[in-house]
Amino acid sequence: MFAVLPLLTALALALPSASSPPDPNLHTDREGLAHPVVIPPVIDGVLDEEVWMEAPTMEGFIQRVPNDGAPASEPSEVRILFDQDAIYVGVWLWDSQPDRIVDGPAIRDSRLDDSDAVVLIFDTFHDGQNGFVFGTNPSGIEYDGQVTNEGRGGGGGGGGGFNLNWDGDWDVATSRDESGWYAEFRIPFSTLRYATAEEATWGLNVMRRLRRLNEESYWAPISRQYSLYRLSQAGVLRGLQPPAVRQATVSPYILQSAQRDYVAGDESFGYPTEIGGDAKVQLTQSLTLDLTANTDFAQVEADDQEVNLSRFSIRLPEKRPFFLENSGYFQVGTGGSELFFSRRIGIDGGQPVPIRGGGRLSGRAGGFNVGLLHIQTGVDGPVEPGQSHGNAYSVARVARELPNRSQIGAFVSDRNSRGLDGAYNRTYAVDGQVGLGESLTLSSFAARTDTPGLEGDDHAFHMNGSYTSREWRGMLTYREVAGDFNPEVGFVPRRDYRTGSGFLMHYVRPESISWLREIRPHVSYNTYRSLETGFEQSARLHVDSHFEFSTGAHFEPAFNWVREGLVNPFEISDGVVVEPGTYDGWEAAWRFNTDLSAPLSVRARLDAGHFLSGNRRSVSGELNYRHGSLATLGLRLDHNEVELAEGDFDVTLAAVRAGYFFTPRVSLQSLVQYSTQQENWSANIRLGWLNTAGTGLFIVYNDARGIQTLDGPLHRSLIIKYSRQFQVFRG
Repeated sequence: MFAVLPLLTALALALPSASSPPDPNLHTDREGLAHPVVIPPVIDGVLDEEVWMEAPTMEGFIQRVPNDGAPASEPSEVRILFDQDAIYVGVWLWDSQPDRIVDGPAIRDSRLDDSDAVVLIFDTFHDGQNGFVFGTNPSGIEYDGQVTNEGRGGGGGGGGGFNLNWDGDWDVATSRDESGWYAEFRIPFSTLRYATAEEATWGLNVMRRLRRLNEESYWAPISRQYSLYRLSQAGVLRGLQPPAVRQATVSPYILQSAQRDYVAGDESFGYPTEIGGDAKVQLTQSLTLDLTANTDFAQVEADDQEVNLSRFSIRLPEKRPFFLENSGYFQVGTGGSELFFSRRIGIDGGQPVPIRGGGRLSGRAGGFNVGLLHIQTGVDGPVEPGQSHGNAYSVARVARELPNRSQIGAFVSDRNSRGLDGAYNRTYAVDGQVGLGESLTLSSFAARTDTPGLEGDDHAFHMNGSYTSREWRGMLTYREVAGDFNPEVGFVPRRDYRTGSGFLMHYVRPESISWLREIRPHVSYNTYRSLETGFEQSARLHVDSHFEFSTGAHFEPAFNWVREGLVNPFEISDGVVVEPGTYDGWEAAWRFNTDLSAPLSVRARLDAGHFLSGNRRSVSGELNYRHGSLATLGLRLDHNEVELAEGDFDVTLAAVRAGYFFTPRVSLQSLVQYSTQQENWSANIRLGWLNTAGTGLFIVYNDARGIQTLDGPLHRSLIIKYSRQFQVFRG
């Protein structure tokens, strides 16, 4: 714990007041001006209202790739309007070859990498680290998310990343003609969080993707090694007069299902009804109170199954709407030691546990990022002797952002079992991050847990240094997690280890070869050793070079030296138990994909070589077909042939995913999966008719059937769910 104190002390000495001026390190070369209006434009994608011509033009886009610093191949123009309710953004995306514009699938939050697109990012607090993202493609989809910590996924310094699962309340429409395509956005001020002022100064950037050239261009130029999320290099938007408005919305849902669990012995179908919902109250423009009762478990979407041949659990993403907004405010740690993971709440062994209710306070207060959460789970009825009625979860996170990507924070979580005396679990942590210049970032956290019955060492410590420039990227990491470190509201797949890792990549851009965009040779090494005994649990040396082609196709011929040390027997498959010992050797791990924007594309990986006490041959990949913006069809296969001294076995996962998109808000999708490791096949078919902020009507059919040793149907259900967002008051 004390190893992090020098870093925190240095940060505390630099702590600015809540009213400190904008960070002078922020790039402000590009400035845009928002124009006030009385009568707003109609959001139809046709930018023909006279009011658009009254607004100043933002233009002069600059490429990030392929030719960083060069003018964009095709011109773009942006104009911004506002009234007392919303911001309106009009984008003219001129194109000399409109017949070659690449549409994307017409489904909300579809990836924008493989189509033409325009994406906006608003840094509403002008702190250079956090922002709201809104984007669309020529199909007119809604694509939105939240950026924290400039999109960096943790590193120990307060968490962060890009939260695509956040769904805001806003509108967009597109159109196209012989001169290009056009996008028209309406973003209510109530969807955003910001500090009120008579005239606001926000960070802003706009990115255009011209997919046939695989080109990205920006209104405020971004260094090649960064992305849109690099808010410290964003431009400035002036002239806005955001209102100091408080409002409250409620999003109730009703769910009716017919379901039968054959494994549990149900003799017939049951017809349960669920009613619940969420409420959102803006206490200030920067601080939001969220309340939930009988929380929506997002039953409409099935998780993608994965093949797991390791000793450790796999992390699955959070999809429940209540937990998504401002989720970055609670994050501390990395994928190997996340101190808060919301899927631990209300889910036990992959099965939902009823969430009775709770609340979350998140946003900014007094210059600090604040996250407070309390959730009650379980039932009120009788339970078996020695069992709990449920759990009460409390989480608190406070962080202060400092100049140049720096931050200091503290975290505490508590799980109390209702009805069982003395059953609790607590986690305490401090963390910090320091940006040195443009390229170097240092981050760290230190944590401890308190769990009755665990009397051993219960600490965790992490330090990370990352360097990014136009030509090089490198990282050094040290982390240790003690054997009794037990954050029960977090995600820690392994314990009792110290790990050191290093990574170095060089960017080579052969300008004389037009079809080859970039070569990225790199090497990395990591090792995991027991804190108590020093025994090496795992190690990996990775040698690789990425070849990226001008179309977006990709090839990676990688070779790995891997070591696994087993202290205890490991049953990797039924009847196949690998004995304790140390196993090491070389494997080939090749990856490639074709142009993913083409109607037909392939993504594949080949693994062959050493594996534990023997060898493994693995072939996996996806074949995807896209029919413009109307339909998609994807075939996925992951097949492993494993030959070990203790026995041989095969593992196969196959899936078929299909979608038909009537409009950007009405779709029919299906996912059928077959897994020999899970011993089942499953089908999920859903019709979605979206309203705003991810609400709407969903009709879902689920079916699971056993294979191999399991036999017959396992579970069947038909679910009809309807949710709607209502404004309760505004004032």
